[in-house]
Amino acid sequence: MTTPAKAGAPGAPAPPRPRRGVTGTRRAVAALFLLPALVLLGALVVYPIGYSVVRSFYDQSGDGFAGVDNYKALFTDDGIRTALKNNVIWVVFAPTIATALGLIFAVLTERVRWGTAFKLVVFMPMAISMLAAGIIFRLVYDQDPDKGVANAVWVGVHDTFAEASAFPKAHPGRDSPLRAEKGGGFVTRSAVRAGEPVALPLVGVAPDQMPGDAKRAVAAPAEPGKVTGTAWQDFTRGKGVGTLGAPDPTEQGYPGMRIEAVKDGKVVASAKAADDGTFTLPAAADGALLRLPASNFTEAYNGLDWLGPSLVTPAIIGSYIWMWAGFAMVLIAAGLAGVPRELLEAARVDGANEWQVFRRVTVPLLAPVLAVVTVTLMINVLKVFDLVFIIAPGSSQDDANVLALELYRKGFSEDQPGVASAIAVFLLLLVIPVMWFNVRRLRREVRR
Repeated sequence: MTTPAKAGAPGAPAPPRPRRGVTGTRRAVAALFLLPALVLLGALVVYPIGYSVVRSFYDQSGDGFAGVDNYKALFTDDGIRTALKNNVIWVVFAPTIATALGLIFAVLTERVRWGTAFKLVVFMPMAISMLAAGIIFRLVYDQDPDKGVANAVWVGVHDTFAEASAFPKAHPGRDSPLRAEKGGGFVTRSAVRAGEPVALPLVGVAPDQMPGDAKRAVAAPAEPGKVTGTAWQDFTRGKGVGTLGAPDPTEQGYPGMRIEAVKDGKVVASAKAADDGTFTLPAAADGALLRLPASNFTEAYNGLDWLGPSLVTPAIIGSYIWMWAGFAMVLIAAGLAGVPRELLEAARVDGANEWQVFRRVTVPLLAPVLAVVTVTLMINVLKVFDLVFIIAPGSSQDDANVLALELYRKGFSEDQPGVASAIAVFLLLLVIPVMWFNVRRLRREVRR
């Protein structure tokens, strides 16, 4: 018999070495370093996902097995269906518009000196939390033009082309020669005659709301062959001191008030009151009825109800784009810096204009970056919560509802943890295909 060779003896096989990874580190050491991260990953990601999946199959109390009833609620509950519809709107429009704006900003600022400063300003909203941005835009979208920036701008543009009346609350008082007309406005009870001054007293405008150019009202003098009169605020402060139906020293005229002479339903003459309320109509007004058209009493335009049921979702999407367009711009600008300039110059030499260079050369070369940005924003909007919760008022929060907000409401406000868990699982299922597409595309880029 042969005796086995001792370890270390000449001709003896060497003992096996510890297995090492591709970096040269022992796998046991690598696993030891990864262990804390794996524990945190399991505690903060794997366990919550597993628990949510299990909890989604149980009833409200958590004791009875509910099967797929909680998942059926996703398509039968009105609140969840509204949230699904709004999430579709978010996924379609928010990433697309933010990416498009980022592309435009990146391309247009590439060759200007102040491009870096512009990019800094556009990217700055990313430094603001969603909560702070929600509070900011809750004020921006305020209905009152004196508070909300959006309506202040909108009202300013509107009033440039269609100025509102200064007398929206004006109306005839008691024993007035005027009566209400169908469709708005007021008309005299009887026809007027040339050479006989007409009094058109009105009330209802607060003294501090009178136009700044209003002057003391005076009785119009008679003019032969013409119809004259006065339109004024027939109100004197101080317990009714003054004469009704006649201008008093403290009463003011209605500057700019439009007066029309109407015969057989047709306007035969018109005039505007002076600063003291007096007006003069030609002889054609003799025997006509005087009308104060409804345009004199148009309510002041207060802008759009940005946070109303019909506009609340687009308004919130606008605030999201304000925050994330800078993120898209920075990534696209980084990709644009790697585009070979020779290709762009070659296209220009071949006769392509700037639009053709942008559409046929720049955009195709930036397609991988645009895909990354769009997919990232799609994942982000699927879980949007803060902006909707903060910006949408209680009266229209149901109309602005999204899945993440509905998950919160079902889980905490309505005490339906089973349905909330089903929504969470459904959101995860929506995100997984997008993430899979992104990972597959990145691997394909690495192989190239």
